[in-house]
Amino acid sequence: MKSWNAIPPKEVIEKTIAALAANGIEAVYAENGAAAREKVLGMIPKGAEVMTMASVTVDSIGLGKAINESGVYDAVKPRLYAMDQKTQGREMRKYGSAPDVSIGSVHALTEGGTLVIASLTGSQLPAYAYAAGTAIWVVGANKIVKDVEEGLKRIDEHVVPLESVRARKAYGLPESFNSFPAKVLLFRREVQPGRAKVVIVGEVLGF
Repeated sequence: MKSWNAIPPKEVIEKTIAALAANGIEAVYAENGAAAREKVLGMIPKGAEVMTMASVTVDSIGLGKAINESGVYDAVKPRLYAMDQKTQGREMRKYGSAPDVSIGSVHALTEGGTLVIASLTGSQLPAYAYAAGTAIWVVGANKIVKDVEEGLKRIDEHVVPLESVRARKAYGLPESFNSFPAKVLLFRREVQPGRAKVVIVGEVLGF
């Protein structure tokens, strides 16, 4: 079975960054997670409304904490945690789907500059596709793949088993639970200048 956590050569990373730019997606490189965190924070105006999507990558580099606990930003996630899903579900969907800034990651990034993002519920996809004013993704270089077909294979072989284990622990789900890529977004191009941004990180991050 293919190793899905290999860091590609520098020329492949550079090719991917150029392809993203050609697709209307701003892309920069960061050597490590700490540098990536600072680059992302530098992209967000103080006081901006920001939603951090569920992401192992975002949390692993301390970006979720920097957004949600610093008091520097109008963080959406703490607001959602304080709301009642049963009585405020509509408001919660609106807050989470259309923030000024959304921050997350992807499950694969093709050398041709397509972001491949899978979800069980689809909760993060509206913001990514259109509704967020700015969408920012932090992507470990280990997620770079040749094409969409390989990206979907990466999701099935690598992401789903790891996400299933994470979800069981995080949400107290039974051992029989297995996640599933019920909804997949192929983000091929951005037509709104400056809206979509990617930080590619030169180390293994997330899954």
